[in-house]
Amino acid sequence: MISTSDFHNGLVFEDEGHFWQILHYQHHRKSQAAAVYRVTVRSLTTGSIAEKSYSSGSKFREVPVTKREKQYSYDEGDMAVFIDMETYEQVSFPKSKLGPQARFLRENMQVLGVYIDEKLTDIELPANVVLTVVSTVPGVKGDSVSNMVKPATLDTGLEVQVPLFIKEGDKIRVDTRNCEYVERVKE
Repeated sequence: MISTSDFHNGLVFEDEGHFWQILHYQHHRKSQAAAVYRVTVRSLTTGSIAEKSYSSGSKFREVPVTKREKQYSYDEGDMAVFIDMETYEQVSFPKSKLGPQARFLRENMQVLGVYIDEKLTDIELPANVVLTVVSTVPGVKGDSVSNMVKPATLDTGLEVQVPLFIKEGDKIRVDTRNCEYVERVKE
């Protein structure tokens, strides 16, 4: 059993028959009230994200999680097909459970399969991926206000905000957790 004091980002626990992964948590304590943990969690069953509050000292069953390397192969309708790098068997996983992260999948991408009770429940993508800008408006010389951004469409169809100096054909690093530009990549 784990307690709310054991909470950390990435922890998987069971609550009311559902498996939840903690994305973010905060500990709140008001002067005369009991402490409360406000938690942003993602359901490993449905992929949905929820906000929950737990009183300090609440107990949960910790879920044993194993992770295995997989390689993204191709899409088959609304399923993504991965190859298990240990057994070399193909495994299908619903893209709907991946949510917005499905837009980052590229052929031969290395990912981690998250298993609970020997059942594939989630796919973890790398924190950052390198993508190519296929279209963006040109930056105007003289726009020197700091932190100016413009929209750019990437080779996977994803649209992100990038600095003005980024042009078509540039490779950029994008954070898969929040879909934000990180840096330009020189090759």
